[in-house]
Amino acid sequence: MLKVTAIGDVHADFGRLWAALKAAQIMDSDGHPTGPVLDGRYRAILIGDLVHPKNIQTYEKLTGREPFDWKNPEHLRSAARAQVRELQRLRHFVEASEGGVTVLMGNHDASALNHKHVLGTATGLKHVEFDESHGGVRLPDELADWMRKWLPEVRLHGVHFSHAGPTPGMASFDDFFYADTDTKHWWRERPYYVHDAGHKFGVYGHTVMPDGIYINKEHGFAMIDALEKRQYLDMLFHDDGEFDYRVTNF
Repeated sequence: MLKVTAIGDVHADFGRLWAALKAAQIMDSDGHPTGPVLDGRYRAILIGDLVHPKNIQTYEKLTGREPFDWKNPEHLRSAARAQVRELQRLRHFVEASEGGVTVLMGNHDASALNHKHVLGTATGLKHVEFDESHGGVRLPDELADWMRKWLPEVRLHGVHFSHAGPTPGMASFDDFFYADTDTKHWWRERPYYVHDAGHKFGVYGHTVMPDGIYINKEHGFAMIDALEKRQYLDMLFHDDGEFDYRVTNF
């Protein structure tokens, strides 16, 4: 059997990420992969959007600068340095896991790498700490090279893991992605997409679940952008190809 822990969008809340990995017995108390990870019994999948805090308050907590001003280059540099430090820690952990931990590419991660789309929030906050043209600082080359290797999706025994949704277009963060309202609303308005795409079950993030992880049993998928609710999804894959799942609070 294989236990897979799927963790939703981190958005630079690395403290909760480390806590979730430890609660799931993926990371030990010293910050190293556990024995079950190294021997292939446990696996973790991070569903994307590792960078860019979701709101001003999280930027302030991350940088110690209050009020945080995204137009101030010093504030942007503080936000970038803090995230780079934690991303480097994650890189070393993932490499030490010997394939036991997978990070998927999210649209915010892609934006931090290529700057083709400036992302922000409804309150006017812009995520530009890694964009030199807006006063930010570029991701270190070694870290950026590692991030570019993050996969757009993973399939395990018919279960599909991807950042935004079940279709190929939802894994390409281009102009079409941002123009298509389905990327945010498909799970509510067109839940049949998962089975239409040929998946037995799907696990996705991208859209905040304010009430915690949402599971649609009829159409076979889970929306897990709920790390701030201190939740992740555990899946148990049996030798016969069947699987069980549960929402875990930590």
